[in-house]
Amino acid sequence: MAQSAQTGDYKYEVIRDFFKLPAGQTFGLVSRVAADARDHIYVFERKDPPVVVFDREGKYLGAWGSGEVTDPHGLKIVDDVVYTTDRSDSVAKSFSLDGKVKLALGTAGQHSDTGKVTNWLVERAAGPFNHPTEMMAHPNGDIYVTDGYRNARVHRFTRDGRLVTSWGSPGNGEGQFHLPHSIAIDDDGRLYIADRANKRIQIFTPEGAFLGQWTGMGGPNDITHGHDGNFYIAEQEENGGPAHICVRDGQGNVLTRMKSRHVHGVGVDSKGDIYAGLTQDRGVDKFVRTG
Repeated sequence: MAQSAQTGDYKYEVIRDFFKLPAGQTFGLVSRVAADARDHIYVFERKDPPVVVFDREGKYLGAWGSGEVTDPHGLKIVDDVVYTTDRSDSVAKSFSLDGKVKLALGTAGQHSDTGKVTNWLVERAAGPFNHPTEMMAHPNGDIYVTDGYRNARVHRFTRDGRLVTSWGSPGNGEGQFHLPHSIAIDDDGRLYIADRANKRIQIFTPEGAFLGQWTGMGGPNDITHGHDGNFYIAEQEENGGPAHICVRDGQGNVLTRMKSRHVHGVGVDSKGDIYAGLTQDRGVDKFVRTG
């Protein structure tokens, strides 16, 4: 089913349940969606196999990852490497585009001690990991992991997996977190951390120095930096209203904000089309850019 969405100069046609699996198959909860350099779209689902691949026109290309991820949560693609987090196992793992493991951080089932957790707010911050949410490579060659559901930190690793530093503590002040849930990185290397329960995006240098924040949003489930320099944010429902997909420019100005079904992951291809990963509705809605 297609419908239109329009705000200002940004116009989209919305196609619900765009991707179709082979006959007899259904999606699990879709946590994330991301595009590679060829605009192949990777759908990260809580089902085996966890990674399902399509082209941007919707053709099914295959699936991989069986047995590699227990609880799929975060997925980003940088330079055609797939970066994932396994939330409940407290593991962050990268793969080649065809599913070969490149790097694994953490030990499955071993969680750092963050004390009591109340509504995702931890008693204290700790080292890697306790239910991590996103893993992503930086242009400087290092790897960053948000550690959110039972921690309140961002961890920085070398490309071969050595911990460099961590920052963050539980709370709502500058540089504090209440469920850091996603990462995006701009062309200048700044990190944009979706601080979900605080309903904001915090911006940092690669060293972890606080630069600023964006507010005025539902809790951000995911943030993705597009080829156009804009940021695509999956916002939770708020005050009885619907979930939204919001497009902001590099200065944080809202360019468009569109109603969506409950969206946990938001990917964007090189044409500016948006893919909304749906947990509750178990599929992917496509927002086709028409203007």
